[in-house]
Amino acid sequence: MGHRLSKIYTRTGDAGSTGLGDGSRTGKELLTGIQHDLFDLGGELSVPGSAFLKPGQPQRLETAIDRYNGELQPLKEFILPGGTRAAALTHLARTVSRRAERSVVALAANEPVSETARQYLNRLSDLLFVLARWLNKAAGSGDVLWQKGKNA
Repeated sequence: MGHRLSKIYTRTGDAGSTGLGDGSRTGKELLTGIQHDLFDLGGELSVPGSAFLKPGQPQRLETAIDRYNGELQPLKEFILPGGTRAAALTHLARTVSRRAERSVVALAANEPVSETARQYLNRLSDLLFVLARWLNKAAGSGDVLWQKGKNA
């Protein structure tokens, strides 16, 4: 078994950041906010016709996307979902978010689903893509570029 937590409080998060698996730090307010939003989304989906998510929630994700993307070089190539462990796991979360988005779109064909719910999942997957790139950059490894025909 890996490291055991013998001390629950570390004080390293007192300034509002949390440690990631690769040793880098990110704002915990963003991640905690997303968790709350996802519970709002779950509540909305479990009560047909309800609208728990507010228009400001996808907009908050857009603000975070702009912030983190502003620190990255523009993409000129497709990238592979990899790099550091933290970035790879963030890409995995992005995949789950896209799958959830497709399920919500399919649900909307038979049940009322708010536009905000669909927007939120779309923005969340965009944010997770940007965060994965940012995590790779923060770790000094950069993006893993797709090389067409590399194994041909």
